[in-house]
Amino acid sequence: MSAHEATPKMLLVDDDFTFLQVLARAMRKRGFDVLTADNVPKAESLLLKHSPDFAVVDLKMEGPSGLALIASLRASNPEMKIVILTGYASIATAVEAIKLGASNYLCKPANADEIISALLCKAANPEQPVKERPMSVDRLEWEHIQQVLTANQGNISATARQLGMHRRTLQRKLQKRPVRE
Repeated sequence: MSAHEATPKMLLVDDDFTFLQVLARAMRKRGFDVLTADNVPKAESLLLKHSPDFAVVDLKMEGPSGLALIASLRASNPEMKIVILTGYASIATAVEAIKLGASNYLCKPANADEIISALLCKAANPEQPVKERPMSVDRLEWEHIQQVLTANQGNISATARQLGMHRRTLQRKLQKRPVRE
C-alpha cells in the first residue's frame, strides 16, 4: 500500500466478464479500490493514470497473455504484488511468471480470500509438503508440451515440429484442460 493512500489499489485483468465483475465486487467488499480491464492494452492504459499496489492478472486472454503485462506492472510500481491466475496451469508458465516478476501464481478457480492470501504471502514455505505420488504420464506430457510451447514463445507450428507431432494434433491437445496430477 502506498504511503499517500488510505485504500490499497488493485488492478484486475481478466477477459471473463462475469468472473471479473464478481471478483471486483468481492475485492471492494474487502477494502480495495478496484480497477478492471479485460485485456493487456486496456490494463496498460490504466497504468498511465494509476499505480496500483496489487494486480491479479489472468494468464490466457484474447491478444497478449497476462505474462506480457508483468513488465508494465513492475515499471508502474516496483513494489506491486502480482498474482497470475490461470485455468491452464503448468509448471513452465508458473516458472516463467515468477521469473518475469509475478509474486505468486494460482490456478482457477480461486476465490477472493485465496487471491488475497497469495498477494500477501511474504516468503516461500520451506515446510511445504512434497507429494509422494509422481505425476501421471498424461500430466507429464502436458507439462512437457507447455515447456516446449513456452520455449517457442507460443508458436504452435514450431512447437509441433520440435515435438515431432502434427500441428492439428498439438492444437487438439492444447484445447483440452490439463490432466489432473
